[in-house]
Order: sequence, then structure tokens, then C-alpha cells
Amino acid sequence: MHNFDRSAAVGFGFNPLDRLSESRGDLLFIQARRDDPATRFMIFLGDVPLLDVRGAQPCPLFPAEAWDGLGPARHEIFMGQDENGMALFAVSLDAALAETAGAQPGLELVDLRTIATRGLFPADVLGELGAAKAILSWHERHRHCANCGALSRMSSAGWRRDCDACGAQHFPRVDPVVIMLAVDGDRCLLGRQARFAPGMYSALAGFLEPGETIEDAVRREIREEAGVPCAEVTYFASQPWPFPASLMIGCFARACATTVVVDRNELEDARWFSREEVRLMLDGTHPDGLSTPKPFAIAYHLIRAFADDECRLDRP
Repeated sequence: MHNFDRSAAVGFGFNPLDRLSESRGDLLFIQARRDDPATRFMIFLGDVPLLDVRGAQPCPLFPAEAWDGLGPARHEIFMGQDENGMALFAVSLDAALAETAGAQPGLELVDLRTIATRGLFPADVLGELGAAKAILSWHERHRHCANCGALSRMSSAGWRRDCDACGAQHFPRVDPVVIMLAVDGDRCLLGRQARFAPGMYSALAGFLEPGETIEDAVRREIREEAGVPCAEVTYFASQPWPFPASLMIGCFARACATTVVVDRNELEDARWFSREEVRLMLDGTHPDGLSTPKPFAIAYHLIRAFADDECRLDRP
């Protein structure tokens, strides 16, 4: 499933679960799936996954009885079922229980960035964890109705919040973000923020604004952050980014000029890199120790596609 999509090769981008969205309102169906002994639960303490580390490989999936003693669930979401019919739920417990849970033999708390960076799980499991973190984070941050301010309640197996005070319904929010490379022939534009690891350069990125197309957002962000005007924009791939719940939309843009004027409020530096220099960065052999993001990030895949000459934006 999804193997023909570029996005499926990006971290958090492959999630083969059948979401069974048409059954979320069927309370009897959801309860039956929850009570099935084969059903498994992903457990989060706050926004940090709990792992079973008793086996040869860590595992983020638990039977229902494994977490019953840790405390009441703050939120419980039906995520769907896999190709073998195993149902999967996501559960969040109070972050204050982290010390108690982490002290139990065979259990360990590992944040999602670390899991992705270390490649602890196959792509499908990483995608499922990312989706679970995103929806649980939304519930934690949207407990009150945005319309009237009253407390809302979870419904539709965790995929909606209802306000009994004013009747409003609220659905999970996803924030679209463009992330892109401006390309000038055999060069691409990369930038770095002060918070990046020393020597790391990445693609530029920014949130879409209301009333803005993806293409316009790409051009605006490159111009604002690096002062480079661009023309044609092409889509490459996307990445669900669960920090807390964005959709990274990867693109390439043809640069119309090459003078770089860095917005120091956004970036520490930005400059053009040749294709050969980018290849050295990807291989970890750059003479100045410069590097790119890790392979789980869509920025890596954009940069790799440029290095492999797979992003042609020829001048007309």
C-alpha cells in the first residue's frame, strides 16, 4: 500500500492502517474492537511513547491489561486496523505518571524524534506512532470549544470534539507547511537556523497563510527568508509531521535571481550549494563538516533528489 508514492518513503509518511472512518460513530463496533484480546494499544505519557523493551527489539504495542495499572486514560483514540484485522488504539496518560511508568521493569519512555532519528521501528509503525501523537496532541490542546469557550467532549472514536453548550463540532487540525529548495541550474539554496546542529543546512520552510496557494507560499517564503525571487514551483512529496500536527509539503522552485539577502530574524545563514557539494554533505564527507537533515525528514529527500538530478526546473 502506498509504495508507489514518494511520500511513503519519508519518515511518518507510511501508515497502512485502514482507518475505518465510516465506523467511528458506531459505539458497539468500537467497543467490540477495544475488547478484542488481539487489539493493541500505543501508550503515550503526555506526548512521549511508552516502549516495551523486554524483547530483542523494543515494541510500542501493548495489550489492554498492560497499562490498566498505570492510571486512567486522558484520551483513547481508535486508529484503525491492520491488514490482518488487528485493531489499534492510541491512549494518552497523564504526563505526571512518566516517572512511575519509566521505573517499571521492561518499560522505557522514548520521545518520538529519538525514535525516528535512531530508526527504531519499521516505516509503518513509525507512521502509526506519528498519527497517534498528532491526534492525541490535538485533544490535549483543544479541550475547550473555540466557539463559546465551554469544555468540549471527545466523540467519533476520538476524531471529533463536540460542544454540548453551543452544539459546535470540532475536527482535528492539520497545519500546512511548505518546505522547498530554490534551484538555479546545478545549484540549490539551503539555509540554517541557529538551533540547528553545527554545520547542518536544510531546506527553507514556512506556514501557509489564509487565501494562499502552495505555489505562492513557496515563492513568498523563499523571498522573505533569503531575498530570492522564484518562478515555477513543482510538487515533490509530503510528510505528516507530528510536532505537533503539520503537513510538510515538499516542493522545488526555479530561482529568477541569485543574490541572497538573509532575514536574520529567521535564519542564521543561507547560501547556494553546488550539486557536488550537496553530495558530499549527504555522504558525510564535506571538507568543512557541513551536513543535511537525517533521512527521516522530508528535507533530506528534497536535497537527495536535487543531488541525484531528479528535480529539473529548466528555464524556458
